[in-house]
Amino acid sequence: MATLGQINSLKVVKSLDFGVYLDGGELGEILLPRRQVPDECQIEDTLDVFLYHDTENRLIATTHRPVAVLDQVGFMQVKSVNDVGAFLDWGIPKDLFVPFREQSHPMRVGQSYLVYVYFDKVSERITGSTKLRKFLNKPWFSVTNGQEVDLIIAEKTDAGYKAIINHAAWGLIFNSDVFQSLTVGQSVKGFVKAVRDDGKYDLVLQKPGFE
Repeated sequence: MATLGQINSLKVVKSLDFGVYLDGGELGEILLPRRQVPDECQIEDTLDVFLYHDTENRLIATTHRPVAVLDQVGFMQVKSVNDVGAFLDWGIPKDLFVPFREQSHPMRVGQSYLVYVYFDKVSERITGSTKLRKFLNKPWFSVTNGQEVDLIIAEKTDAGYKAIINHAAWGLIFNSDVFQSLTVGQSVKGFVKAVRDDGKYDLVLQKPGFE
């Protein structure tokens, strides 16, 4: 079944001058605008697309890849700010909206921020938030010592670099374990050095131990 806010592999079921329609299952047929339809696309072909609501709240598909899908963190630049919130470059035709209530600090045009992408049940729209703490440290999250993980560098501290693990939890790379240049927003591979008794995670960028 097709899922809003995620990359889906959907079959082409109809072709018209303005685009093709994809089989969205329970979501019905979903338009992929003509300008994004790959050359030589045929009926019955399967396309990988991201699903979102356009400015008129219509479900639509795009072959562009967003900076972050639903329930992920992405590093995004602010394109504009108005009296309701900020609009960020999401990597797709529509900008990601971050309302003022979801900004840990006022966002400024041209600046980039780490943003968590979530589904707002009130507005029924995909929304962004810089208040990462309320979305991370998922209760289901679990890793083991030595496990390879995806990291996003979040903050430089006196002790080292705070990093987001698999879009779900916080960890720390101590200064003594940093042997390369790191910047906020950078995505890197890393490893779990230790799962501490207090539930926190120590990280390294090189695989611990010897092969």
